[in-house]
Amino acid sequence: MRDWIVNETAVRTEGASRPFDAEAKITDLQAAVESVIRGKSDAVKYALVALFAKGHLLIEDVPGIGKTTLSNALARALALSVHRIQFTSDLLPSDVIGLSIYDQQTGEFLWKPGPIFSNVVIADEINRATPKTQSALLEAMAEEQVTVEGISRRLPLPFMVVATQNPSEHHGTYPLPESQLDRFMLRLHMGYPNADDERKMLFDRAESNPLEMVRPVMSGSEVVEIQKHVGQVKIDPALVDYLLEIVSATRTSEQIELGVSPRGTLALYRSAQALALIEGRDYCIADDIKRLVIPCFAHRIIINSRSVGLKNKTREAEQTLNEILARVAVPI
Repeated sequence: MRDWIVNETAVRTEGASRPFDAEAKITDLQAAVESVIRGKSDAVKYALVALFAKGHLLIEDVPGIGKTTLSNALARALALSVHRIQFTSDLLPSDVIGLSIYDQQTGEFLWKPGPIFSNVVIADEINRATPKTQSALLEAMAEEQVTVEGISRRLPLPFMVVATQNPSEHHGTYPLPESQLDRFMLRLHMGYPNADDERKMLFDRAESNPLEMVRPVMSGSEVVEIQKHVGQVKIDPALVDYLLEIVSATRTSEQIELGVSPRGTLALYRSAQALALIEGRDYCIADDIKRLVIPCFAHRIIINSRSVGLKNKTREAEQTLNEILARVAVPI
């Protein structure tokens, strides 16, 4: 049995006498989230990829698709501190990171941490906040800390931002800048459910909300342990060259004005490791990389065309990446 599945020195579940079983824990977590999100197994799997690869997740789609439901289901299935922030145009940076308040009794300023000091931060409708408030997340997402009044404060680990947004053509929204988009490891599109899954959803919610039935199945220490296992997943040098060739193609393509950043390269590498681990392997295959190129890169590149809207730019970005994948030879 693989070392990462049963490791005598790994952390143990509370009150348990048996070794920590990472594979079983991942299966339980995936099942808990999928009990709420019907017919979206890939979206759920990629959400777990972002979690275990120490990344952040952006879920983008039209209203009512289940973006916030997926975020809440994942948060409920984890025994971690969770804060949901409803991003609006009047939200201030201090509402997110916190502020110092003067205490008249002591004559000193007391630090009041904001909701960013949580393991999981759900940034709902993130593009409805002003750029100034959006930027409050930049340092936290990149360095797992926030700096206020010259003092840097570490965030709890594990730390993950799960953000949702509707297409930016909608009224009252502020498109996320490239610097912020680049900090999201993956961007997902939920899409409409098929007829059978939508019918099951109606029956599921006939008497109660299945979200209320989700119970924590994984603790913070277990998440951290699995994150360590992700770093041990093997990637053959030939696959590393394949990954780098894809990245290079985004930087030299005439259709792309801004190619993938080194942060994006590292994001694809880590997410491929996490996907392999979730699927029960301690090594990566070329398909892991191919499947993750669009969710990992499409929001990072900028297409040359300036005349199309966000939806068309997204479609063009995905099409361009598919063309690159078709050109780059897969290692044998």
